[in-house]
Amino acid sequence: MSEPATSSEAKVASSSNRAVVLWCLGALAVMGSVTAASPVLYSIFCQVTGYGGTTQRAIAPSQQILDRVVTVRFDANVSPQLAWKFEPVQNTIDVKVGENALAFFRATNTSDKPLTGTAAFNVAPETMGLYFNKIECFCFTEQTLQPGQSVEMPVTFFVDPKMMADRDTMGITDLTLSYVFYPVKKTAAAAAVTGPAAKVE
Repeated sequence: MSEPATSSEAKVASSSNRAVVLWCLGALAVMGSVTAASPVLYSIFCQVTGYGGTTQRAIAPSQQILDRVVTVRFDANVSPQLAWKFEPVQNTIDVKVGENALAFFRATNTSDKPLTGTAAFNVAPETMGLYFNKIECFCFTEQTLQPGQSVEMPVTFFVDPKMMADRDTMGITDLTLSYVFYPVKKTAAAAAVTGPAAKVE
């Protein structure tokens, strides 16, 4: 028959158990932090690499314009949770590689209350994400529309001439810029004073 554990042994076991519990809690906290940061880190990764068709953001137009012409198609979608109508004003644009281009999308709030949305975007084929540069875009900020309000929202962009030096993109002549608007929760007071940086109709 085994001897009962001494008081000293019990204290050691209790201390060991506490250490395991603390370690587990610490691991969970780290995992939670990584999970919370993952969308941001993933977004940064996509912006730097163009992964998943994520477009680039430029601060100035291209300094080089080539004779090569590409056709840019526009695609617009809205989350079922956002009562907006959203569509491109033009379906396609033919632009020279490196040429600065301007396109418009139209959004209408079909509800009876102010609604705020934010746009996610990408370009297809995905390999063109690294070479599709936006200078100005409504997708950089949240957009708030009042009941029944309709606006035209601009996007200024160019296709980077560097695509012609990439074996995966040099042969591409057609690409599609897509947007999806998602709802953003805002207080009624904030929505009433915040408007879209766009042309109001």
